[in-house]
Amino acid sequence: MDEVPGSLGTSAGLALRLGQTVFSSASLLYMCLDVEFYSYTAFCYLVTVMGLVIPWSITLLVVDAYSVFVKCVPRQPRMLSIILSGDMVLSYLSLAAACSTASVTDLLLDAGGGSYCTAKLCSRYQLSAAMAFLSWFFSLTSSLFNLWLLRSL
Repeated sequence: MDEVPGSLGTSAGLALRLGQTVFSSASLLYMCLDVEFYSYTAFCYLVTVMGLVIPWSITLLVVDAYSVFVKCVPRQPRMLSIILSGDMVLSYLSLAAACSTASVTDLLLDAGGGSYCTAKLCSRYQLSAAMAFLSWFFSLTSSLFNLWLLRSL
């Protein structure tokens, strides 16, 4: 069986998990730098989703790092299908959270200028949404590679 680059247990998969972890943590950090994020449901949703993505991606980052450095690649179809389903669910949730945050931020900027959201605050929200989009991209890429690997088992 050929090794699918980007799947579980490869160095490319480790890089994807590292990117997912970094960007989801950055998204959560930029959203939580301000204490006013709880005023809007979309921002609370992003914080909740990133709070789920970070432990998931850190756990799989550790599994990938162990697999790469010890050269013990887990290839059980059941375990891979659990990881794949978790990746797909969190990927869709991340996309929804990033889209809702970006749209609410754009609406706040267009609605009242500085009355609802100051320029500094809205730029933080936009940056948080951008980091969430990047986290979603890495999560989706990883799940597609793992789907490819699962089909080849």
